Amino acid sequence: MNNGFIRVASANFYTHLTNIHSNTEKMILLTKEAHSKHVSVLCFPELCITGYTIEDLFFQRSLINEAYKAIHTLQDETRDVDILIVFGVALPKDNALYNCALVMHKGHILGVVPKTHIPNYHEFYEARHFASAPNETTTITINNKTYPFGTKLIFSDLNMTSLKIAIEICEDLWVPIPPSSHHCLNGATLILNPSASNDLTGKSDYRRQLVTGQSARNICAYVYTNAGIGESTTDVVFSNHHIISENGRLLTESTQYEESLVYSDIDLEKLVTERIEMTTYPNQFDHYTHIHFEHHPHELQLERYYDPYPFVPSTSEDRALRCKEVFDIQINGLIQRLKATRTKRVVIGISGGLDSTLALLVAHMAYQKLGYPSEDIIAVTMPCFGTTSRTKNNALKMMEELKVTSYTIDITESVKQHFIDIDQDINTHDITFENGQARERTQVLMDLSNKVGGIVIGTGDLSEVALGWSTYNGDHMSMYAVNVSVPKTLVRYLVDYVSSLYKGEVLYDVLQDILETPVSPELLPAKDNEISQKTEDIVGPYELHDFFLYHFVRFHYTPKKLFMIAKSAFKDQYDDLEIKTWLTLFMRRFLTQQFKRSCIPDGPKVGSVALSPRGDLRMPSDVNIELWLKECEKL
Repeated sequence: MNNGFIRVASANFYTHLTNIHSNTEKMILLTKEAHSKHVSVLCFPELCITGYTIEDLFFQRSLINEAYKAIHTLQDETRDVDILIVFGVALPKDNALYNCALVMHKGHILGVVPKTHIPNYHEFYEARHFASAPNETTTITINNKTYPFGTKLIFSDLNMTSLKIAIEICEDLWVPIPPSSHHCLNGATLILNPSASNDLTGKSDYRRQLVTGQSARNICAYVYTNAGIGESTTDVVFSNHHIISENGRLLTESTQYEESLVYSDIDLEKLVTERIEMTTYPNQFDHYTHIHFEHHPHELQLERYYDPYPFVPSTSEDRALRCKEVFDIQINGLIQRLKATRTKRVVIGISGGLDSTLALLVAHMAYQKLGYPSEDIIAVTMPCFGTTSRTKNNALKMMEELKVTSYTIDITESVKQHFIDIDQDINTHDITFENGQARERTQVLMDLSNKVGGIVIGTGDLSEVALGWSTYNGDHMSMYAVNVSVPKTLVRYLVDYVSSLYKGEVLYDVLQDILETPVSPELLPAKDNEISQKTEDIVGPYELHDFFLYHFVRFHYTPKKLFMIAKSAFKDQYDDLEIKTWLTLFMRRFLTQQFKRSCIPDGPKVGSVALSPRGDLRMPSDVNIELWLKECEKL
C-alpha cells in the first residue's frame, strides 16, 4: 500500500520551434526519467510538440501531419512505461483547429481535452488560430482511430480510486469560474494544466497565488506546467514556471529559466477525506465521461517535506504573527467570558511552569484591556511534596512583577490529612498519591473563587487534553480554560513571545527561566530540590505527540500512515522503534481519554485542531481501540 500518496511531475525542455522530431525525443527521454523516479503522472507544457509561439505556422499542414507522426512515436516509445502523460498539441477537428491536451497511458490515448477559454487580448492572439472547446463531449480521429474529445473528461485509475484526473489549459485557470471548479465538484482530485504563461514583473507571484488558491478552493492537487526556454522571444519571454500545489499548500516549484523535471508526492487520500468531512463541498453530476486506466502505483520513499512542528510556523516572523493571533484570541475569549458572567475577579493556580504562566499572562493582558485592576487577579501557588524552590520562586516573582494578588497556600498538611482519611500510605507514590495533590489544589482554587466572587481559570493545554494528562476533577476542571486548544509545542513560543514585550525588565528574566524549566506536574517528591518527575519521560516527547495529534485529528490518518510521515519528518531525531513506541502510546491514550474530554470546561478555539466535545470532536468514551492498536503492532 502507498497510503494514498502518488508522485506527480512537471517537465519542460528547450523547445525547438517546429522541430517536432527533436521535441518528441526529449519528451520520451523525460518520460522515462520521470518513471525512473517513480512518477505516476507527468504533465508537459501547452503546445509543446510544436512550440507555443509559432503563430500562423499552426495552419501549416506539414506540421499537423508531423504532429500525428509524433503522437504515434510517443505511443510506441511509452508502451512499457506505466506513467500517465499529458502534453499539448494542436489538432484539427471538423472545420476548426483546437489547442489540445492529449492524455496517454502506456501507449494508449485515453482522450483529448481542448482549451475552452481562448485569450485574444494584450500579447495573446490565440483566437486567430484556435476555436473554443465544444460544449458536448464528442470524438476526434487521430491516426485513423477515434478517441473521446471534450472538456468533461475525468481519467480514473482503477487501482487507486482516489486518483481522478481532469485537465484545463492555461487561460482556463485565469477566468472567473475555471473549468477545474466543475471538474472537482464532479469528482476530480488532480488537475493538470499544460500552460504557456509568459513572464512579467510580478507575474510569478500572481501565478503562484492563482494555482495555490484554486487548489485550496477545490480541495485538490494542482500541477501547473509552463512553457519555457526555446519559445520565441519576439515580444515575450517564457520562464518555465512549474507549480505543484495541494489544497492551498505549495509543494514545489521549478527554478525558472532552466530545463527541469520537478515532482512531488501528493496525498490523494487526505484530499478525499477533507471533502467528505466538509459538508459544504457538494457533488455535481454534469454528465462527465469517466475514462478508466489501470496504473500500478509505486511504494514511495516520501520526498515531500513534512514539518515536524505543524502547529509552529518555521520562520521567526511567522511565529511572531501566529503567537500574536493566538494570544489575541485567548485574551478576547476571556474578556467576553468575564463580561458575560459580570465577573471581575479570576483565580489561577500558578506552578511556575509554562501552562500556568501563559494563563496568567493572558489574564493580565485581558485585565489591562478591560481597565480592571491587576489586583483582582488572584494568583495562588500551592507547594507540596514535589515543589522545587526554582518553580516556586519563579511563580512568586512573576506574580510580584505583574502586581496581581498573590497567595501561597502550602497544601502539604491538607494532603497528609486526606491520606489519613482514606487510609493511603504516604510512602506509596502511586496514582492516588499524585491525584490527591491535584484534587486538593483544585478544591482550594474553587473554594477561593467562591469566596472572592470570581471564576477559576484553567491552565491545561491541548496536548494534555489529547493525552488525558490531567487529574479527573482535579486540574482537569475549571470555569474557563484559556489554554485548552493551544498545543504544548506552541505554548513555549507564546510565553517567549510575551516575554519579548518585557525585555529589559525583571519579568523578562523570570519568563526566560520558566522557559528553561523541565515540564513537570511536580507531584512526586523532589530530589535535592530538583524536579524528579519529567512529563516527557513518562508520556513521551510532546513534539511527536503534537505531530500525531495534528495529522490524526485534522486528516484522520491511520497509524500506518502516521508512522510513515513521522519517519520522514523526524528521520534525524528518532529511530523507527521510538516512533512506533510513542505512536502506540498516543493511540492508546487518545482513544481511551474521551471521558475526560466529554466534560472539559469552555475555552477558546485558536487553530484548526481542537478537541471540544461541543464543536470539534464527538466520539464515544468507551470505543474499542483494538483496530488502531493492532495496526500499530504491525508497524
